Amino acid sequence: MVAAAVASSKYIMPVHLPPISRREFLKRAALIGAGAAPGLRTFAALSGKTRDENSFALFSDMHIAADAGLDSRGVNMARNLAAAMGDLAALDRLPGAVFFNGDLAFKNGAPGDYETFAGLIAPARATGVHLLLGNHDQRDHFWTAFPREAAEISPMPDRQASVVDTNRAYWFMLDSLDVTDAAPGLLGAGQLAWLGRELEARRDKPVIIMAHHNCELPGQTAGLKDSDAFLPLISQHRQVKAFIFGHTHDWSVEQHSSGVHFINLPPVAYVFKAGRPSGWVGAELERGGLKLELRCLDASHPENGTIKHLKWRAA
Repeated sequence: MVAAAVASSKYIMPVHLPPISRREFLKRAALIGAGAAPGLRTFAALSGKTRDENSFALFSDMHIAADAGLDSRGVNMARNLAAAMGDLAALDRLPGAVFFNGDLAFKNGAPGDYETFAGLIAPARATGVHLLLGNHDQRDHFWTAFPREAAEISPMPDRQASVVDTNRAYWFMLDSLDVTDAAPGLLGAGQLAWLGRELEARRDKPVIIMAHHNCELPGQTAGLKDSDAFLPLISQHRQVKAFIFGHTHDWSVEQHSSGVHFINLPPVAYVFKAGRPSGWVGAELERGGLKLELRCLDASHPENGTIKHLKWRAA
């Protein structure tokens, strides 16, 4: 369930892609051609599973180019995303939703990047899909790349902010894209004010916040430029239990002094530092916390299958 927002036609922005049927998938696959066969097998494997409303699949930093054959930093990004979709299909249960946390596109968010990305993530449409933007995305090209079925009403112009209401938590999706192909991110005063109002109104369940950019801590740069306003806001609202981000192309889980868990998603594409894992994360909401499982694209990576149990801070 997606929270209602202010009604104004100029604020229509695609954020959420609802599940589609096998028939609809076949219709879309026909437009892709012969390359759709692996995706069809993955979609079939996913759509035949029982859906677990308390589990989620978390992806970040896909960096998909219009040319699916393009390599960068020795990695074929499209092949990595297709492999991640195949790994998703290997789960025993279908997740309640799949989140793609920014940098969907390769570098400048070209229109063709989103066409290729949409085809590659089509198998995930067996369940609900939620899309966030990163610094390599371009809003106008993104907004025109997906069908009108994906539209919802955003509470502010030129930003994508939304709340996904699930059984055991609210998932806040924030838009940290400031300037395309410039590393730092920005939430902005309007979005922070909206976040504050929504947090005041939602105290009945734990809150998980997602944005592409990391919160800048002492000694860090190229993250959220307004971290000094964002961090106190989420720290003082005790129902905020975790902040999930990407951008750094690394994997880590730490607990801030406030008690908020900082979850840095690994990249699906390439890593910045040799030896770090690429892949995605399975997340299961438990009563009182969150279970995370790292799913490395390289099954032989020493961190593959690592499980972390996070306990929520007191309300």
